[in-house]
Amino acid sequence: MTRELILILGGARAGKSRFAQQLAQTKADATGAAVCFIATAEALDEDMQGRILRHRAERPPEWRTIEEPRALAAAYAQAAEAGVVVVDCLTLLVSNWLLAMPHDEVQCLNALETTLAAFLQTFSRREQTVIVVSNEVGLGIVPDNALARRYRDLLGNVNQSVAAAATEVYFVVAGLPWRIK
Repeated sequence: MTRELILILGGARAGKSRFAQQLAQTKADATGAAVCFIATAEALDEDMQGRILRHRAERPPEWRTIEEPRALAAAYAQAAEAGVVVVDCLTLLVSNWLLAMPHDEVQCLNALETTLAAFLQTFSRREQTVIVVSNEVGLGIVPDNALARRYRDLLGNVNQSVAAAATEVYFVVAGLPWRIK
């Protein structure tokens, strides 16, 4: 078993999650490793409830799933037995933290940095393949409101931190993965 951190970036509906699941299954098949899926989505409305149900149905039934909207490090701590871990996604993790603290950017940033640092520290002590999914939201126009700009900036910083620690980074466009690191 090796230690790999793979970041998969792309736009909305670009095929990131599908690619992450295919990659996880390929790695699990090659090593006989168990897969743990950490889902960060919260079912706050009917649309998100439907999306969560569709994502659950797309995953193999033998994969363990941990649903945790904010405590990434704690969820990852529970995945020690898995040889392959998928975190889907940082996009919602950042959104969940920001919505929990919309008026305190410093506290939100500190919470994100703390959970991300704990996650990466735990990763550095394990022999696992960890596949992390996130949206690239910095390619569009500058958002017209402060909350959306804070979100874009927070997610951009989180993506940069994970990319710096990653052994591989992919950018997915129209279902096509492009390895950039």
